Amino acid sequence: MAPTPSAMILFRPALAPLLAFLLAAPVTAAPALWRFGDADTTIYLFGTIHALPPGYQWQDARIRKALSTSDTLVVETLIDKDPQAIARLFPPPDASLPPIIERVPPKLRPRFLQQINRAGITQASLDRMPTWQAAFIMMGATIKKLGIQRDAGVEANITPAFEPAAITATAPAARIRKVEALETASAQLELFATLPEADQRELLAAMVDSQSAARTDYSNLLSDWTNGNQIAIAKAFEKDEDLTPHLREVLLRRRNAAWTEWLKKRLDVPGTVFVAVGAGHLAGPLSVRAMLAAEGITVRRVYNNAALNRATAGR
Repeated sequence: MAPTPSAMILFRPALAPLLAFLLAAPVTAAPALWRFGDADTTIYLFGTIHALPPGYQWQDARIRKALSTSDTLVVETLIDKDPQAIARLFPPPDASLPPIIERVPPKLRPRFLQQINRAGITQASLDRMPTWQAAFIMMGATIKKLGIQRDAGVEANITPAFEPAAITATAPAARIRKVEALETASAQLELFATLPEADQRELLAAMVDSQSAARTDYSNLLSDWTNGNQIAIAKAFEKDEDLTPHLREVLLRRRNAAWTEWLKKRLDVPGTVFVAVGAGHLAGPLSVRAMLAAEGITVRRVYNNAALNRATAGR
């Protein structure tokens, strides 16, 4: 399956080899965690990185406690039950589209050719694809080269404990837990499939252009996320020139607004919920946290006491 929109947002700047020290566990991990609720409902909000270096250690006691006490895990997306829902978003080749090289800005074409040659991707295979799909292919191939893996990411790490099969195998008498999603995979992909061609080409250009600063960008992102530095994460997204105003509207603001409404309604259902979405959705003025606050809902941060001073500097 193609990377999700949040993967596009979080890893578009992350397209070069990781620094070696990033593969090691941090001394004190303290990713940001928040909580809000009412008398009979508790909702945790946790910003994730969808793909991480294998073996990267990020959980601490407060995150483990929040997960263990939650009866429902909510992630951005789950695979559609109807496989045709996604298949419909991958139409036959569009003869009206120019060759892929002509959809890349002229100044980036030499770099683009080098990148696809290194990845073993042919121009002919990309020529047959809509531009957004070609952008996904470019991103996926480069992330694979990096050694960053979705299987090592946050969602892949925490989901199994909430799945019925895993619970039955390990603890037959355990309480019923479940996994829900804010969106379907097909709905996420449709965000890209319905973008104007100009925006799709912006995405493709971003995939090519961002590799030069990727090492620094990813190391900064991973460090800020691990340390719970929300100010730095928000600034990184605000400065992202690759997110055009229209893309920012479609991929961030509208989705965050929809998720905010979902969370408000979820307060009417008793229980404890752990909501895990890309870190960019919980930082900055367009974030879910900001939208909840605008609705009068108080969201409090749950601190790791050992890292309180460090985290306070980057709320």
